[in-house]
Amino acid sequence: MRKLMLALAASIAFAGSAFADPVRISVGSYNLNNLPFPVAQGLGLYEKEGLEVTVENFASGGSKTLQALVAGSTDIAVGFYDHTIQMQSQKKDVVAFVQLARNSGLVLAGGKNSSFDPAKPETIKGAKVGITSPGSSSDFFVRYYLQRNGLSADDVSLIGVGSGSAAVAALEQGKVDLLVNYDPAATVIEAKGVGKILIDARSDEGAKAIYGGIYPTSVLYATQSYIDENPETIQKVTNATVKALEWMNSHSAEEIVEKLPKEFISGDRDTYVKAVENAKAIFSKDGRINAEDIEVPLAVLQSFNEKVATAKIDLTKTYTNEFVGKVPNVAAN
Repeated sequence: MRKLMLALAASIAFAGSAFADPVRISVGSYNLNNLPFPVAQGLGLYEKEGLEVTVENFASGGSKTLQALVAGSTDIAVGFYDHTIQMQSQKKDVVAFVQLARNSGLVLAGGKNSSFDPAKPETIKGAKVGITSPGSSSDFFVRYYLQRNGLSADDVSLIGVGSGSAAVAALEQGKVDLLVNYDPAATVIEAKGVGKILIDARSDEGAKAIYGGIYPTSVLYATQSYIDENPETIQKVTNATVKALEWMNSHSAEEIVEKLPKEFISGDRDTYVKAVENAKAIFSKDGRINAEDIEVPLAVLQSFNEKVATAKIDLTKTYTNEFVGKVPNVAAN
């Protein structure tokens, strides 16, 4: 009898996995802007929606994830909203359907020997500036800062250094003079005494000082064709992710870190918990994309990206709140 029950249980488990909805999700990096995605993983929310998720992490930054999406080697990307605008300027329909981070989360940190003074923007000339990767939102951050202050990208050297511990190491070892990055790198830099934060866009006030408004960043996006062909999968992914956002809003940084997959946690755990606490303000509470806020990344891109500046951008085609609007009103356990 026991053997029969074990065999039955095994067959049920096999059947469950056989009928699970497969979806490939790629993430631009394990910076904290993308945190709601691994939280949903850690809470088992994707599995509860009947999804079989295959994850690929591109530690070098969001631009690689975008390339994978456009090439068709992934179904959904965890990346930054501004990439949807870029793609529209290239006549490619990439659509954001859940917002993870409602604000930038970026900081500009200076190494111990940095002579850059934000009060004197011209002092950035000649600096080696670390960004996650060319074409990433950290790249946009630097270019927009330079443009707003009458400077150009030719006045600095932009160097891709990735995110997390690799980015901190680049600043610590003097490979770059300045670093534009996210938490946990931002918190680790100060905790280790590697450098200091010179410009901080994690807060709403900081973002407004840099961009002139709130700058939405991390979202889930997919091509319009994939969304049209797989609306049920998109809805399941949305349900799980929004429940993760709701759960994060009602739990502490310590509780959030407790639920994370181990590979997501970098460096000293206590410092990582502090980084999550520092980043909590940037996360969306409901996954909804704000039509007014997305005007800000458009203005940033138009200031230095010729393709975006000359294209007729229809922001209504870069996002949808349709799926967020259908999420059952049930908090994650």
